[in-house]
Amino acid sequence: MQYAEQFQHLSDLLEERVVDANAVDHLLRLGVSETVAQSWLPDFVGALRLQFAQLKIEISVDISINLRDQLLAREIDLAILMGPVSDFTVDNVTLPEVPLGWFRAKDGDLSAPINLAEIPIATYAKNTRPYRELRLEMFERYGPEISLFPSSSLSSCFRMVEAGLCVGALPISLAKGLVKQGKLVQFDPGWSPHPLQFSASYLGEPRNHLIGAAAKIAEGVSRAYI
Repeated sequence: MQYAEQFQHLSDLLEERVVDANAVDHLLRLGVSETVAQSWLPDFVGALRLQFAQLKIEISVDISINLRDQLLAREIDLAILMGPVSDFTVDNVTLPEVPLGWFRAKDGDLSAPINLAEIPIATYAKNTRPYRELRLEMFERYGPEISLFPSSSLSSCFRMVEAGLCVGALPISLAKGLVKQGKLVQFDPGWSPHPLQFSASYLGEPRNHLIGAAAKIAEGVSRAYI
């Protein structure tokens, strides 16, 4: 085992310092949360292919808790998820925070105040950190009679808000286009949900130069997007 680990380490160093990046033809199994899939994933894949032209990429989109389990089970190589992953086997590259804001449909009386205790709120799926934190904050501010519309599909959340069925506590970066098109309006009820924290996470052993480089590329692309 000791010799095998030494050989793997030397192989990684060789790949990192000697081998032409364009000649790397490995498979990268990439798992991303929907927030990333809806925003800077295409830019990230483009940047990967630019640096590693022969790289093969498999992409799965899932909620963060499932991505964490898949990473620890070695079913994916790199997870871009709400993190970091608190496990001694995992290396985490911290990505920029994603601020959340309040959005409503453009139709109707925009001067009328929004009472969050009386209108449904579209947000992240139940078994996610944003949902749990929002539910707790809403309960403390407005009591138990709150109404949340949790969904694993952010695009569905935006469509429901656009249709006037609810308001949304959703990523500001994803709403910019709809606000610019005049379909949504951002409003301020006096407080905002906690921003989302993401990480590019991967198993530290065996060391893999390609995955580590991909995580750093994800960091650069996400900062440029945000």
